Amino acid sequence: MVPRLLLHSCCAPCSSYVLEYLSRYFQITVFFYNPNITDEEEYRRRVEEQTRLISIMEFQHPVSFVEGKYEPERFFEVTKGLEKAPEGGKRCKKCFELRLSEAAKIADKAGFDYFATTLTVSPQKDAKAINKIGEEIAEQYEVLEYLPSDFKKKNGYKRSVELSTWYELYRQDYCGCVYSKK
Repeated sequence: MVPRLLLHSCCAPCSSYVLEYLSRYFQITVFFYNPNITDEEEYRRRVEEQTRLISIMEFQHPVSFVEGKYEPERFFEVTKGLEKAPEGGKRCKKCFELRLSEAAKIADKAGFDYFATTLTVSPQKDAKAINKIGEEIAEQYEVLEYLPSDFKKKNGYKRSVELSTWYELYRQDYCGCVYSKK
């Protein structure tokens, strides 16, 4: 039996290589939950691009999509007081925790074997910190496991750029929050 993975995705470009790689081993549901994307037009554009990629890309095992709630107020809630924190600092860690916690909750409720995130494909993101958060969250669940990763390694980021070009994906230049946009 192929294990089931709920894969939190931040965007289509980041998920491209991750899906190509992981679909060999898992039946994947892409979970798009990104309350950090505070501009709703940007959020919708990324959702559309994610669903378009899934519909045109070929996979070894099935890949499906589920969209989480659009709730930027939760992002502002958890990052309150950290507005001036540097990129990659405490504010980002709180944001990672918010998104991975929601992914774990959904994965556990739906009976997935694992949850993971595409965030570690980005050279701008600290895979070690993201994995630590994911593993700590997984400890709260009896059966669900976090799949640690550093997808940027072994040319993963390079491959995501190639796939983005191949599929003509919209590539944004910021994570989505108002602070990184500045």
